[in-house]
Amino acid sequence: MFLSVFDLFKIGIGPSSSHTMGPMTAAARFLDEILTGDWPRPAGAKVDRVGASLHGSLAYTGVGHGTDRAVMLGLYGLTPVTVDPDQTDGIVEQISRDKQVSPEGHPSYRFDPGIDLVLDKKTPLLGHANGMAFYAYDAGERLLLKRIYYSIGGGFVVSEEELQRMKAKTVAPATGKRVPYPFANAVEMLAMASRSGLSIAEMKRANEEIHMQRVDLDAGLDAVWEAMSRCIDRGLSQDGIMPGGLKVRRRARQLHDKLQEQWSQNRPNPLLANDWLSIYAMAVNEENAAGGRVVTAPTNGAAGTLPAVLRYWLHFHVEADKDSIRDFLLTAAAVGGIIKTNASISGAEVGCQGEVGSASAMAAAGLCAVMGGTPEQVENAAEIALEHHLGMTCDPVGGLVQVPCIERNALGAVKAVTAASLAIKGDGKHFVPLDAAIETMRQTGMDMSEKYKETSLGGLAVNVVEC
Repeated sequence: MFLSVFDLFKIGIGPSSSHTMGPMTAAARFLDEILTGDWPRPAGAKVDRVGASLHGSLAYTGVGHGTDRAVMLGLYGLTPVTVDPDQTDGIVEQISRDKQVSPEGHPSYRFDPGIDLVLDKKTPLLGHANGMAFYAYDAGERLLLKRIYYSIGGGFVVSEEELQRMKAKTVAPATGKRVPYPFANAVEMLAMASRSGLSIAEMKRANEEIHMQRVDLDAGLDAVWEAMSRCIDRGLSQDGIMPGGLKVRRRARQLHDKLQEQWSQNRPNPLLANDWLSIYAMAVNEENAAGGRVVTAPTNGAAGTLPAVLRYWLHFHVEADKDSIRDFLLTAAAVGGIIKTNASISGAEVGCQGEVGSASAMAAAGLCAVMGGTPEQVENAAEIALEHHLGMTCDPVGGLVQVPCIERNALGAVKAVTAASLAIKGDGKHFVPLDAAIETMRQTGMDMSEKYKETSLGGLAVNVVEC
C-alpha cells in the first residue's frame, strides 16, 4: 500500500496522535456513518443520542492524553485539521453544560460526557490496544448503530473490518496509477536507487507525483515545515506550567534565552549543537503537551525529534535551502513508510522504540541525505538511530506526554545527528541492515509487557511520585 509523505506528516493538535488525532478522526467517521453509512435503518428511526467507549490504552491514559476531549470535539464535528486549539476549552465546556452535540449537517444529538463517554479498562478490544466503540440510539434507547475503530498510531484510524483486512494482507491496492519506484523495505529501496541512479528523495518524489502535481507536492511539503517551524517558535516563546496536574514547568524558553546570551557573547561551548537540538525538540513537545498545533513526525509523542534536526540543519549548515528541506522530508517519509509497513509507529503496540525510535531514524536519514549521503549511507544512518532505541518502553508518568516524553525527543534528535554523522563518514557498508533493526523492533514490541506500552502501568509511570 502506498504511503504518502502526508500520511506520515499530518498537521493536527496535541497531545497524542493515537489518543487525540485518531479518536477525533474516528468520531468524525462515525458521524459520516450515521448520515451516509451502509447500515440497516429501521423505518422511521432517528438517531437521538450518541455515545462512545474507550478501551485498552485509550482507557488507561485517555484522560491524561486528552482522549475524552478529542472524542467530544470529534462528535461536535471538528477534525484535527479544522480544530482551533485556542477554542477547544470553550467547546468542551459547552458540550458538558448543554449535554448535546450539534455537528454541522446533523440535527442535535443528546450526549452527556459524564454518562455517554465511558473509559472501559476491563474490556479490551482484541484488534489493537487503542480501541474505541461508538454508539447511536433512538429516542426509545434502541441501539441503531455501533462501530468499532482502532487508532493505530500516527493519527491513522481503521475500522474493525479494515484492520482485519490489513492483518490478512488483503488490503485493496491504492487507487490511482502504480508508482514508478515501489519499495516495501530497505533492500528494495536500495536496489531501486542503484538501478535508477536516483536518490531516495528523488524516487519518493516521483512516486508522490503520480498522485499530485509537483507544485502541490512542494506546497504541501512547505506547509508541513512551516507548521513544524511555527511550533518550534511558539514553544520557545511560552512559559509556565503545562496542563495535566503534574505541575511540570516549561523549560524551552528559559534555556533558549540562556543559549542566545552565550551566542551573543561568543562564549565557547563544545555542546552547542546538542543544546540547540534539545531546546528545539523540547519546544515542540511542550507545545504538544499543552494541546498546541503540531505535526505527526511520525506521531505526536515523537513530534519534536525531526523538526529539531531540520532546524539544526538550517541553523548550522550554510548550504541549507528550501529544496533541501523538501528532500529531507521526502527521505524521512520514505524511511518512515518502511518502518510503518513492516513494524509499527504506535507506542501502544511496540513502546516508544516505535515512536521516538522511528522519528530518530527518519530524522537521521533526512539529515544524512541533505548532507550529501548516498542511499547506502542514508540507510545506514536510519539503522544506527533505530538500533539504539530498541527496547525503549512507553511509560508516561500520569498518562501525560510530559515525563519522560519531552526530554526523550531531545535525546532522539541528538542520536539522529550522531547517527547521520557516523554514517556519512563511512562508505555505507555496515553489519546490521535497517530491515533487521525494523524486524527486531517489531519482535521486541510483541514480547514487551503491556504495562510498558502506553498504559502507564509500569516503568517511570509507577516509580515516580506524581506531584
